[in-house]
Amino acid sequence: MTAKSAAAAARATVYGYPRQGQNRELKKAVEGYWKGRVTADALRETTAELRRSNWRQLADAGVHEVPTGDFSYYDHVLDTTVMVGAVPDRHRAAVDADALDGYFAMARGTQEVAPLEMTKWFDTNYHYLVPELGPDTVFTADSNKQVVELKEVLAQGLTGRPVLVGPVTYLLLAKPAPGVPADFEPLTLLDRLLPVYAEVLADLRAAGAEWVQVDEPALVQDRTPADLNASERAYRELGALTDRPKLLVASYFARLGDALPVLAKAPVEGLALDFTEAAAANLDALAAVGGLPGKRLVAGVVNGRNIWISDLQKSLSTLGTLLGLADRVDVAASCSLLHVPLDTAAERDIDPQVLRWLAFAKQKTTEIVTLAKGLAQGTDAITAELAANRADLASRAASPITRDPAVRARAEAVTDANARRSQPYAERSAAQRAHLRLPLLPTTTIGSFPQTTELRTARADLRAGRSDTAGYEERIKTEIQEVVSFQEKTGIDVLVHGEPERNDMVQYFAEQLTGYLATQNGWVQSYGTRYVRPPILAGDISRSEPMTVRWTSYAQSLSDRPVKGMLTGPVTMLAWSFVRDDQPLGDTARQVALALRDEVNDLEAAGTSVIQVDEPALRETLPLRTADRAAYLTWATEAFRLTTAGVRPDTQIHTHMCYAEFGDIVQAIDDLDADVISLEAARSHMQVARELAAHGYPREAGPGVYDIHSPRVPSAEEAAELLRTGLKAIPAERLWVNPDCGLKTRAWPETRASLENLVAAARAVRGELSAS
Repeated sequence: MTAKSAAAAARATVYGYPRQGQNRELKKAVEGYWKGRVTADALRETTAELRRSNWRQLADAGVHEVPTGDFSYYDHVLDTTVMVGAVPDRHRAAVDADALDGYFAMARGTQEVAPLEMTKWFDTNYHYLVPELGPDTVFTADSNKQVVELKEVLAQGLTGRPVLVGPVTYLLLAKPAPGVPADFEPLTLLDRLLPVYAEVLADLRAAGAEWVQVDEPALVQDRTPADLNASERAYRELGALTDRPKLLVASYFARLGDALPVLAKAPVEGLALDFTEAAAANLDALAAVGGLPGKRLVAGVVNGRNIWISDLQKSLSTLGTLLGLADRVDVAASCSLLHVPLDTAAERDIDPQVLRWLAFAKQKTTEIVTLAKGLAQGTDAITAELAANRADLASRAASPITRDPAVRARAEAVTDANARRSQPYAERSAAQRAHLRLPLLPTTTIGSFPQTTELRTARADLRAGRSDTAGYEERIKTEIQEVVSFQEKTGIDVLVHGEPERNDMVQYFAEQLTGYLATQNGWVQSYGTRYVRPPILAGDISRSEPMTVRWTSYAQSLSDRPVKGMLTGPVTMLAWSFVRDDQPLGDTARQVALALRDEVNDLEAAGTSVIQVDEPALRETLPLRTADRAAYLTWATEAFRLTTAGVRPDTQIHTHMCYAEFGDIVQAIDDLDADVISLEAARSHMQVARELAAHGYPREAGPGVYDIHSPRVPSAEEAAELLRTGLKAIPAERLWVNPDCGLKTRAWPETRASLENLVAAARAVRGELSAS
C-alpha cells in the first residue's frame, strides 16, 4: 500500500477508556454490593450500562473501533488471572462457591484469607493485583467475560476490539506464590500459558472478533535475551494459529527498544506504538527495522497520561512520517485513557480560557478523531480545528499563570548545602533519642484515620452552604480529639492528628499552593473503588501561608506524646498531579520542595518534633528504562532533602512509601537521609526489610505489619510474627511498628481492632526481647 492509500485508510481508535462513569457509578455500585445494599444482578446491570455508555460516547465522537474487555469491576490484571484460571489455592473455595465474591476476595481479602499483593502498574499511580504463580500452576481458559462484552458491543452495531493483557507481560508482572522459592521465574510457564491464550482467541473469533489487542507494556522495559526469546516464541506460536482473529500487539509508556525488531518480525497483523515525547525514539527505531510492511500500525500520538491539549500540527507531522512505514496507519492515544479524567465539561470552577488548555478522555478522543480525519482527508479538512488549537497553545504559552520571577529566582539560588542536614545521621539519632525518649519498637501510624460519616457530612454541608466555617472547624476539632484520645488509650507512642481536614494527600496541599489548579470532577482510578482527583500543575509553585501548622499544633496541645506533622513530599506532589509539560520535571520539583521547606520549618518553629514527609511515589515515578534513572533519582532525592534539611538535628524526619517494588531504589531511599522510613510490607511478608538489610540501610525503618487495603483485621499474633520476621533483618533499636499505609479508607471498627492488635504485638515482642 502506498503512503497515500495508507493515509486514506486512517481511522481513529483508543486502547481503553475510563471505567467509573460520569458520577462514579461503578464505585457506588461495587461498594454498595460489598455492603449488601446492591444485588449481584443490579451490579451487573449497572456495569453493563456503563460499558454501553462508554461505547456510545466513543462511537458518537467518531471512533471507528472501540475497545472491549478493558472494563473491570476492580482490576484488569486480576481479570486476566481469572481468564487464565490462575486462582491461588487459598481463594479457590471462595471462587468455586461464588465467582463474584471470590473475585473480590482475591482483590480485598476476607477475615479468613489474605488478598493478592498490590503494586503499581509500571510508572503510573494505577495499582494492579500481582498474580501468584509457581511450578505447579495449572492454567485453564475462561473467556466468558471477554466474549460477553464483545457480544454486547456487536449488539450495538459497533466494531469492537477485545483487549487482553499479553502472556509475556502477565508472566513478567507475576511473582512466586507463597511457599514457592523466591528465585522461581514465572516466565518459565509460558509454554503452559500459550494454549490458554489460543483457546481464548478462538472463542473471540467465534464470537465475531476481527481484531484482538494484546497488550505487552512490559516490553518497553529493559529486557533480557531470555525475555526477548520468550516474546519471539509467544508471538510466533500465537501468530501461527489458524483459528484466531488478527492480532494487534500494543506497547506504551516508553520506547520499545530491543523488543521492537522482535515484534516487527512476528507473524502478527499489527503493532500499536507510543510516539509521544516519552517514546519519541520509537519513530527512528521503527524506520531502522524497515517499518511494518503489510501490517497495521496504530500510532499513539496523543498523550494518554497527561491532560494538556495536543499540538495537533506536530502530531500530524509525526503521522505523516509514519505513513511510509506501514500498510495502514491508524491514530490513537499513547495508552489507555484510564489514566485521565472523563470530561472537562464537568469542570465549573476553572477559568474558561484555562479550560481550553485541558483535554480529558472525551477531549482526547476528539483530538484523535480530528487527527485521523486530517491524515485521511488532508489538513484542509481540519483547518478550523488546527487554527483553534494553535490559538489555545499560544494562550497557554503567553499566560502569566505559568511564570513567577520570584519563584524562579529562589529556585536558581539553591546550593548543595541547602539540601544537606547540619549533622550526620548518627549524631542526629542520638539527639532525637534523648529528646523523644521513645521505647524499643515504637508504635505509630502513617497519618490518616477513618473519615467518618459525620465528617463527610460536615464537609458536604460546608461546600453546599448549609453550614459555616466555624461549625465545620468544630467538627474538625472533635475528630482530632477522638483520634488523639484513641491513640493515647491504645498506647501508641508517636501520635498523628488523623488528617480530618484533608480531602486527599496531594489535593489538600495543591489547593493551598499558588500555581496549582484543582478539579471538581477530575476523578481517576487509583485502585479498585479508590478514585482520586489529581490536581494540575499549571504554573510556578509557591506557598503564601502555613498549611498544616494550626491543626498539628492543636493536636499536640491535647497530648504529652509527640504528634507528627504530616506533609506530602515534592516527588509525590508531582507524581499524583498532572504535571507541566513545558519545563523539566526537576525544575518543578525544586519549586515544590522550596514551598514545602517553608512548611517544615514552620512546623518545627511551632514545636513539632517529628515531621513526616511522605514519598510513596518515589519508586512509581522511576523511569522504565535503566539508562534514564540516574538523572531522575538525582533531582528526586535532592528535592526531598531540600524539603527537610532545614530543621534542627533533634527534629526527627520520617518518610513513607507504599505499594511498589523497592529493591531497585534502596540506594535512593538511603540518599533521602530521612531518620525513619515506613514502608508497605504486610502483603509481601517483610520483603522490603530484607532488601534494606541487604543494602546495609543504616537508619530506622517501619515495615508495615497491618495491610490497610483489606478489610480483614490481623490478629496480634499475626502482627507479632511479621515483627519477628522484620527483626531478622533490622535491629530492634532501629525497628518501628506501624501499618502499611494511611487509614483514611478503612472503617473505625476494623481500624480500632487492628491498631489494638498492633500495639499488643509490639508489647509482646518487646517482652520477648527483654527476656532473651
